[in-house]
Amino acid sequence: MLKYLKKYWYWCLLAPVFMLGEITMDLVQPDMMREIVDDGVLAGNMTVVLTTGIRMILYVIFGGFCGIMSGVFANFASQNFGNDLRKDVFAKIMNLSFQQTDKISTGSLVTRLTNDVTQVQNMVMMSVRSVVRCSVMFAGGLFMLYNQAPDFCVVAACALPFIVISVFFFMGKASPLFSVVQEKLDGVNNVMQENVAGARVVKAYVKEKYELDRFDAANEELCGVNLRVQTILSFMGPSMNIVLNICVVLIIYIGGINVRNGSGITTGEIMAAITYIAMILNGIMFMANIFQTFTRARASVTRIKEVLSSEKIIGDGAGCDTEKTGEIEFKHVSFTYPNSSGREVLDDISLKINKGETLAILGATGSGKSSLVNLIPRFYDATEGEVLVDGVNVKEYKLKELRDKIAIVLQKAELYSRPIEANIRWGKNDADPWEIKKAAEIAQADDFICASQNGYYTHVTEGGHSLSGGQKQRISIARAMIKKAEILIFDDSTSALDLKTEANLYAALNKEYPDMTKIIIAQRIASVKGADRIAVIENGRISACGSHDELMISSPVYQDIYRSQLKKGE
Repeated sequence: MLKYLKKYWYWCLLAPVFMLGEITMDLVQPDMMREIVDDGVLAGNMTVVLTTGIRMILYVIFGGFCGIMSGVFANFASQNFGNDLRKDVFAKIMNLSFQQTDKISTGSLVTRLTNDVTQVQNMVMMSVRSVVRCSVMFAGGLFMLYNQAPDFCVVAACALPFIVISVFFFMGKASPLFSVVQEKLDGVNNVMQENVAGARVVKAYVKEKYELDRFDAANEELCGVNLRVQTILSFMGPSMNIVLNICVVLIIYIGGINVRNGSGITTGEIMAAITYIAMILNGIMFMANIFQTFTRARASVTRIKEVLSSEKIIGDGAGCDTEKTGEIEFKHVSFTYPNSSGREVLDDISLKINKGETLAILGATGSGKSSLVNLIPRFYDATEGEVLVDGVNVKEYKLKELRDKIAIVLQKAELYSRPIEANIRWGKNDADPWEIKKAAEIAQADDFICASQNGYYTHVTEGGHSLSGGQKQRISIARAMIKKAEILIFDDSTSALDLKTEANLYAALNKEYPDMTKIIIAQRIASVKGADRIAVIENGRISACGSHDELMISSPVYQDIYRSQLKKGE
């Protein structure tokens, strides 16, 4: 974590310097109070009271200024540290492979990016400010106490072991629970994230009570662990206050005996000693709070480092310069999902898709259709065999270079809370309004967009809930169209469109981009029968491949699907 503080070293230096100034002013004030009591009030010298009082006020003002500046610089350091760390964690999350994000839940990633970074940020604040305060308060208070009366240092020396033992005992009990607190917070975030994203499903199935109970259970677990931590820590402060008050009583008692015996200790010195002993013990108490913050931050650092130290499982290849053709070839490809039971999703797939060809993929749910196309942009890597794009193994491309060749529309239409125009522009940042409109026309989205109150600048709510399923799919298709890639993949992304709209979409697509290689995954025969070839996947293997007419003769599986959907003889 220290590397994030290096470029803010001057703020990290200035914060403790000004804090040193504030504590120095605090340390000299009890001695000035002694002077007011002994040399002013008890001696009847009001001049001493006035001049020393004015000096105290000036010292307080200067100390306050130093404290403010220390806080400002500490905030600059910690906030910028948190900003840089949070950006790096987010960038790392964005670059994680699917199999890595599948392993760490979404809620946990949100917690690490927010709460865990905040915990570490608080630790930085404590490091550059409060550590100096506690250390100087303790050491300086001890030094000034010794100057007042060495006998009083014996009281402090007797109290220190009790304070130290108390701190280590209670923090030792609480420390293991801080990691558990963060894990329980992950659980709360997971439930909340799932319910916000799936609010419509919850309402449709009238599961509000069930989800409330589920959230309550996760929240109760978090509350329970937090209560255990806070209950343990709640004993620490009162225990230290008891020791502090006992010390005050002992100093008054010892001081009273010395005054009565005429040993030279004055009333003002006893008052100063009480203040210094309070500074010493409060310094230790503050240090205990810092130790608590550090312990909690340590658990968060471990979780953050788990993300930052994650190596990209799917990384860039050496890079290559190929002719843009859009040709795809699968050579004896097999695939098994990481961390799965080991069952092969794809088994020995060999298939070549030529430039400008439209290949449709048809098969039952779970047959491996989406898994096959996910290997092209390297969302996952094949377990065996090779996937070639333009004659080059996809592993040899740089990821950006490979994915720039591909436009993909996924099963679930993901839209962002911004205008429709911005959602389409996502596919090409520098697209002009004409290109955006043209892409929407091809996607059959222009009519409903123009009919909206604000047209292309109509704001889309989070998750696209302000749009119908078909509208979301068409905007997603327009986003892919504007990219003008060599390869276009539709992963069951026209399921919400009626057959007429779908037919118009494919007609416009073939007219505008005849040389674009197209892969269409669909469940409906009507959606794929016009493709150049149709690959039928059954249990992870290609059972047949050919045109609609050829498959109607040669593929019993295709014939069964056709009859079940379009009725025999239709």
